[in-house]
Amino acid sequence: MKRLHVLAATIFLSLNTFGQTKEDSIQFNKISTEILNNGKAYNELRDLTKNIGHRLSGSAAYEKAVQWAAQQLRDAGADKVWLQEVMIPVWERGKESLQIKTNTGKWKSLKMLSLGNSEGTGGKDISGEIIMVKSLDEYEKLPAEKVKDKIVFFNYPFSQSYIETFKGYSDAAKYRVNAASLTAKKGGKFAIIRSLSSAFDDVPHTGAMRYENDHKIPAVAIGSSVADELEILLKSQKVTAKLNSNCGMKGEKLSHSVIGEITGKKDKSVIVVGGHLDSWDVGEGAHDDGTGIVQSIEVLRTFKKLGIQNNHTIRVVCFANEENGVKGGIQYGKTAKENDEKHLFAIESDAGGFTPRGIALEMDETKRKQIQSWKPLFLPYGAYDFENKYSGTDIYPLKDMGVPAVELVPDSQRYFDIHHTEEDTFEKINRRELLLGATVMTQLIYMVDKNW
Repeated sequence: MKRLHVLAATIFLSLNTFGQTKEDSIQFNKISTEILNNGKAYNELRDLTKNIGHRLSGSAAYEKAVQWAAQQLRDAGADKVWLQEVMIPVWERGKESLQIKTNTGKWKSLKMLSLGNSEGTGGKDISGEIIMVKSLDEYEKLPAEKVKDKIVFFNYPFSQSYIETFKGYSDAAKYRVNAASLTAKKGGKFAIIRSLSSAFDDVPHTGAMRYENDHKIPAVAIGSSVADELEILLKSQKVTAKLNSNCGMKGEKLSHSVIGEITGKKDKSVIVVGGHLDSWDVGEGAHDDGTGIVQSIEVLRTFKKLGIQNNHTIRVVCFANEENGVKGGIQYGKTAKENDEKHLFAIESDAGGFTPRGIALEMDETKRKQIQSWKPLFLPYGAYDFENKYSGTDIYPLKDMGVPAVELVPDSQRYFDIHHTEEDTFEKINRRELLLGATVMTQLIYMVDKNW
């Protein structure tokens, strides 16, 4: 019995060393009750997606979203709201079409999307024979004369073996990013990639690519089932492709990230919570990343509604231009450094609005262990995974400055079915899942603010 008392005392001391108390459990319940019953995030997301819609950086819709976000932060109770100037790249899609035909067939249109930042054909038809490769190794072995004047089809499937689907995405992403430059180096006319999708359908996924030099050729994506059909055709006959597209970069323009905060009662040290306000120009940008925006605003609203006296400044940042430049995140980090602002912590929600499963932690081991020690508080809310070591794209500049950075980890099994597609709409959002994500974020910010 004495040993049990000693063990209990040791656990109690350990918990209190890391700042976990019974009062925290009570506060967690208050936060959950408030958000699940009175949370505004779901209705705000409906407004953002249905009345503004997709909002590519540089578009008129994005500028409407800037004003929308500023008003939502004011309505949530922010002490201060402002716009941070950001120079962003402007990319436009325009009309586009991709057709194929066999030696004996007629032209057949395929569903496709040009990859973000890709140059197009200038509205002219570009055609040629398709050659298929299943991997980068296979492509590297092809002599340049086999590629010259051809269309290269990179048919690399999204791996279904990873339980964490972001690993499958990371594995396949190099094809989207590099296909055009790889094809150009060997004289190809344009590149086609199999979409980075966990689904088996004909829905194409866009997403950012980049050029390694000034020789810029187009790159487009097709859906998984279309890729499978094309592979079957190529195994038995010659197939020609014809692309006509008007996409391309249109220089830069001045735009804004949107920032709102509630002032710390103890000091001016900053805790950042955010997502990115822009989206691709298809779908409605619901899961990517409308959910992160409204969840972040919900954190601020809940602190104000419950009268939680925050020690440090809690700052919501709606970052500009994450999808095709990360200029908002870079500018925020640059400004924070120039202003010599002390940042204690940063969290981003940019992995969809599905049920929260945990928090990925990118920080020194002492702080990792401290947050991991709070796991019992989060378990009743379904968050159990605190083992991953990564953080959101927009807060990487802060992470590089030594700021502890984290990312909300929702269930990802359905995310890459709709990521960067016309399918990313408000109808794919479940209210309770969305609000549970906001709950876990608010609970974490409460603990960090109290103990750091």
